[in-house]
This record gives sequence, structure tokens and C-alpha cells, in this order.
Amino acid sequence: MRNRARPAALTLALACATVPLLAPAPALAATGQVVVFQAELVHLDVYDDPSGCTRLPLAAHVLSNQTDRPVRVHGDPFCLGPSVTVQPGYGSHVPAGSGSFSVA
Repeated sequence: MRNRARPAALTLALACATVPLLAPAPALAATGQVVVFQAELVHLDVYDDPSGCTRLPLAAHVLSNQTDRPVRVHGDPFCLGPSVTVQPGYGSHVPAGSGSFSVA
């Protein structure tokens, strides 16, 4: 008769060790500004030292990343869906329906 407790215990130990690797890393603040353009005659939205998930204005059109970290533009307001990465010092048109950005 084989002892099945050892393989089961090993599998459980490996699974527990892997879970922290799959969990999202805590959001660190970027230094600098993310600037969002909506339309002419509308004030720019400026986000100083952004961290975590930030909801974009409904009419967001262009995002400028003036921080020291990459910024991800997400298609949903909760930073859960696919994203487009904007490197520091660059800008991007914001895809229609984008809902948020996060610091990568």
C-alpha cells in the first residue's frame, strides 16, 4: 500500500507557495504627473504622483505620462481589463470607452 499523504502534502505546499506569486503587487506611487486632455476649452485633468487605479474622465481623449513609471490605460473603470502601456515621457490617444489608468 502506497502512502498518498506525502504527494498530497507536497502538492498543497507548492500551491500555497505559488499563491503569493499570483497575487497582484501593491501599487506604488509614481513621481510626476499624468495629464489628461478631454477637449478644447476644457481644463486639463492633472493627477499628481498617481498610484493605484484612477478613473478617467468620461470624455478623456489624450493621456500624457509625465511620471517616472509606465502607466496602463484600461478599458474599464476598475483596472481589470486589457490595457495599453504608456511609457514615461510619452502620450497616447485614449481608446474610446477607456475607463481608468494605473501605474505599472
